[in-house]
Amino acid sequence: MFFHKSNNNYILLLALAVVLQFNIIISIAIPIEEKSNNSTGFANNVCETFSCNETAFEIRKKMNFNVDPCDNFYEFACGNFIKNTNIPDDKTAVESFTKIDDQLAQELKSCLEDPSPPEEPKSFKLAKNFYKSCMNETAIENRGYESLKKILKDLGGWPVLEGSEWNESNFHWTKSVYKFRKAGYSMNYFLNLNVDLDLLNTNKKILQLGHPKTEDHEYLLKPHSHVTLVKAYSKYMNDIAVILGAPISVVTSEELKEALDFEIALFSLIPSGYESRNATLRYNPMTLAELSKHHSSIPWKKYINNILAPYMTVDDNETVIITVPSFISQFIKLINNTPKRTQANYAIWKAVEYSITYLTQDMLKTRLEFEKKLNGVAKLTARWETCVEESTQLFGTHALYVKKYFNEAAKNDAIEMVVGIKDQMIKTLQTVDWMDEETRKNALNKAAALSFYIGYPKEFFDTNGNALEELYKNLEFTDDNFLKNQLKLNYFMLNCEYSNLRKPLNESDWKGHAKVGIVNTFYASYSNSIDLPAGILQGMLFSNDRPKYLNYGAIGFFIGHEITHGFDHLGRQRDEHGNLKNWWTPSTNEAFLRKAQCFVNQYNNYTIKEIGKKLNGKLTEIENISDNGGIKIAYLAYQDWSKRHGNYEQSLSELPFTSQQMYWISAATTWCAKYQQPFLENIIESDSHSPGEFRILGSFSNMPEFAKDFNCPLGSNMNPKNKCEFW
Repeated sequence: MFFHKSNNNYILLLALAVVLQFNIIISIAIPIEEKSNNSTGFANNVCETFSCNETAFEIRKKMNFNVDPCDNFYEFACGNFIKNTNIPDDKTAVESFTKIDDQLAQELKSCLEDPSPPEEPKSFKLAKNFYKSCMNETAIENRGYESLKKILKDLGGWPVLEGSEWNESNFHWTKSVYKFRKAGYSMNYFLNLNVDLDLLNTNKKILQLGHPKTEDHEYLLKPHSHVTLVKAYSKYMNDIAVILGAPISVVTSEELKEALDFEIALFSLIPSGYESRNATLRYNPMTLAELSKHHSSIPWKKYINNILAPYMTVDDNETVIITVPSFISQFIKLINNTPKRTQANYAIWKAVEYSITYLTQDMLKTRLEFEKKLNGVAKLTARWETCVEESTQLFGTHALYVKKYFNEAAKNDAIEMVVGIKDQMIKTLQTVDWMDEETRKNALNKAAALSFYIGYPKEFFDTNGNALEELYKNLEFTDDNFLKNQLKLNYFMLNCEYSNLRKPLNESDWKGHAKVGIVNTFYASYSNSIDLPAGILQGMLFSNDRPKYLNYGAIGFFIGHEITHGFDHLGRQRDEHGNLKNWWTPSTNEAFLRKAQCFVNQYNNYTIKEIGKKLNGKLTEIENISDNGGIKIAYLAYQDWSKRHGNYEQSLSELPFTSQQMYWISAATTWCAKYQQPFLENIIESDSHSPGEFRILGSFSNMPEFAKDFNCPLGSNMNPKNKCEFW
């Protein structure tokens, strides 16, 4: 709690200080005219609900009132947050979201630690048992590494551990994949096989074959630019191998270096940037017979059937989507030129690396040494936080959260807001000048079909109570073997995925919307829908007990951002049903690219002062455009809501701004952030989102509405003469 009535002396001093500051600042930078309520958007009273007082306190605490908002609005909104925030050693960053994340984690912890009544559903008990096995550090330490060593032996053995006893005649990478699958490890370290929606008909599912995922290892994509990180990763591999019994020797180091070189070579075959996200380029259907004809060295039918077993089989007529055809041929060439011992060292290392989360403190501390170089984290996360995070893999955890904490009244307010923002997107599409009429018609059809999933799926608490129970009826956990439980869960989830291959897609398939105990929003291109989960409808982002300008500025910005993703040059590849279809004309595409270049140039000119590097405007192009569109349509939606409700909104304590100004302040303070330097260096080279500072400066400075609300002179930093504009 951040506001206590007993702190009267502090509140009076704060109020006096703020008023004295405002008397100076407002006359210089943000003149607020004395007008009627209908003009200012304010009622003649201050909101005194708990949510209002808490939000007002949080906003005041972040702002630097000594900064001219027309000069640097991010510094105005977040200056004191940046100045006074210390990043804990176990965090990569502290953001405005961090408080909500922390609160949500505490709430999930409470749910998972509540005693189980006799009649509690199995899905809830499973989540709690999984959490208990994670918290049972005594059992984890007592078990040590013996269970992992046995697993590694069953997987074919780790050459660096077995030395000359390892026999390469027993190894083939495809057989290694089969063993990984049965053991519950990812079998996607060589090739990635998954069940996905058929992009030409999203009512059915199809197999997709592609390259390994690079998540958390992006630095290996550009090893020459990350020499220090690659060296740290190499040392990490060696240290873990030694803990498990490998000799400290030149041979061990050389073998693991060869495995690392293979991983880097494998990653070098993977496309990046726009090509990696372009659905059209990644849709290359081929039957297994055709695949076998092109690449006969791999027994494709046998390979895929061994992975799909025991629930599914395929024949030569099965169609598979090849995401990057060139990768398959290059992979085969690489694997044929790589010694089996190196392949095995790589594969088993990936299994070991994955397992570390579920093992002893020695292992975790060794990984921490590497993570300090990678992202600046210098302290292990509290055990309970790790266990809560791991437990969110189970839908029962999310259902427990909803049952105990979710405010149902918030859902209705959220629905009203998303409908209003969607309506503004439709109105905007009717007037944008870069779409021709054919494209506009398609865009309006897609916008009208846009759907939302808000809060949680009704199947959590359906009348029969069978959805969750049916899903988990064959899954069991013990409370004393965390690693075994995780591998069992992995095997179970893959079985669920593969067994659904022949089942038609139910558009309201609840399992796709069940992880609601999170702070995020998502646009699903395959269904042309947006998820607004229960976990985000709280704190600084949302409350149904405070003025609407706060909600529209905070979570409304999120919603608007996600909506516009359906209409950018990736969204153009999917129609209103999520099917792969280019609904733009060539002239619209050319107009879009011309306008997009303005944003690329704008964001390329921003310098991240903490590390002295320029922002990559091309990498962040899509997200920057959505930020610009999102903040605008959410603003228009708020203006429309305000008019329909008589322009009658309460103010916040000690924040003498108009409701329009508070919209922008709410949006900006949502993105206050401070990063560990290594983490910041990492994300600017790999993250498609700009850091919070430039999400605000970039989008706000393009908005005439912002400049008008804060009376920013033309030519000031926040009201440049030349602006980039899409929506």
